[in-house]
Amino acid sequence: MIESRPTTAAEAAIPQNQTLDWHTGDMPYSVEFDDHFYCRTDGRLECDHVFLSGNGLPERWREAQVFSIGELGFGTGLNFCETWRHWQNAEKPVGGHLAFTSFERFPLQAPDITRALSAWPEIADERDALVAAWSAAPAGTVRLDLASDVTLTIVCGPAIEGVTTYAGTFDAWYLDGFAPSRNPDMWSQALMAAVHDVTAPGGTFATYAAAGFVRRNLQAAGFAIERRKGFAGKREMLCGTKPAERPRTP
Repeated sequence: MIESRPTTAAEAAIPQNQTLDWHTGDMPYSVEFDDHFYCRTDGRLECDHVFLSGNGLPERWREAQVFSIGELGFGTGLNFCETWRHWQNAEKPVGGHLAFTSFERFPLQAPDITRALSAWPEIADERDALVAAWSAAPAGTVRLDLASDVTLTIVCGPAIEGVTTYAGTFDAWYLDGFAPSRNPDMWSQALMAAVHDVTAPGGTFATYAAAGFVRRNLQAAGFAIERRKGFAGKREMLCGTKPAERPRTP
């Protein structure tokens, strides 16, 4: 027998899908979360500055036979496509493999991904390959073998459920949910602890977010935190490492 429970007010307020608005042509905007999907200056360069450089990539790929990246918030797939582009040109071991896993509650439709990523001819090949393999209705866990050395996995549903049940570890994290002020659940203490639990010792994270409660939640989870200069005039961003042995603070 399946037991049901009343829907809480917080759950009722969570949208069941994304309603998109488009600003200045091809800039996707989430109506429900009242936020853009990426930096209005240049989302691709923001990815390079925050997520790739913030995690020491592509330098860390040189010694990695398999490198696993976790991401909170797949969005338009911009971070994945830009990472894939760098991976193809990077120095890496023969037979090296990139495993990119993203936790996304509201997967976009292929035409919206195409439109959003059309601003960057640099990732046109990666975008086209992604869209060609994209499901019409992504659900559950979707695995896409996009190249012999690149696997993309989309875990659809609430991030806290996907991360806490994930069977594996990650070498690096892209923490890229909507702004903490717009979507605090994506930066909660419980989720940051779950991220820490599935990060390999010595693994890293990077995020554009620098809100005090985000930093405190990451510290409480057990990450060693570093503040760095943010992208495009943003004062700060956060990076961090999971030490081999570091107890969580109460």
